[in-house]
Amino acid sequence: MKRRIGAAVFLMADLVLAGALIAETVAVRNAEGLVRGFLVLRSLEGTILAGADNIQTSQGDRVTTRLIYRFKDGSLRDETAVFTQRGRFRLLSDHVIQRGPSFPYPMEVWIDAVAGRVTVRYREKDGKEITLDEQMALPVDVSNGMVLTLLKNLAPDISSTELSMVVATPKPRLVKLAIRRVGNERFSVGNVSYDATRFDVHVELGGLAGIIAPLIGKQPHDSSAWILDGTAPGFVKSEGPMYAGGPVWRTELASPAWPR
Repeated sequence: MKRRIGAAVFLMADLVLAGALIAETVAVRNAEGLVRGFLVLRSLEGTILAGADNIQTSQGDRVTTRLIYRFKDGSLRDETAVFTQRGRFRLLSDHVIQRGPSFPYPMEVWIDAVAGRVTVRYREKDGKEITLDEQMALPVDVSNGMVLTLLKNLAPDISSTELSMVVATPKPRLVKLAIRRVGNERFSVGNVSYDATRFDVHVELGGLAGIIAPLIGKQPHDSSAWILDGTAPGFVKSEGPMYAGGPVWRTELASPAWPR
């Protein structure tokens, strides 16, 4: 009975969201370019789960960013997003691969944001492979693979905003991200201190689903991200689930370790 209620709720939410596609993209305040950085993924208790490689290139106003998490248990999460920065940021495509013991379902997701086509390929617990191919009316502010880039470009006087995102549960659905600027928090590197702005991100399922989802255990965990302030904003850390229903993990900047 619970499953039937959940399916009906989410279907109604899809219909509500499909009719609410008026959205505004984030203006480009700091153009993206060549980036190569290293990250580390930890549990909230501090246990190292994975190392990550952040690779970004640009050609004209077209940017390609790839973030690869390689887990200690052999799991992999590999996401490549392509977007334009022609005055405002606009997602073109996003491709995510996640597999291994850290993820309950091996899954691959392709998003063609221009054509509005979303494909999800996943494997059930019995090994059966299923492919879902959906045509969706995606708004221009769909933000898969580029949320941190957009946070770096929010004007200081913006206290809150909303973005759209496609989530696979494994059925692809469109949700809203309600983003709130919390305030500044101090961190240090060596003996030098800096200020980072904390943003909290809440997933809004919309419609009746947003009311009932917490009652049936479907409401996603909130996430947070810390962005370095100043003339050259940069990512510092984030905390949140990596997949629907997953635990909250922390991603932070990392420095290379050299052999002694």
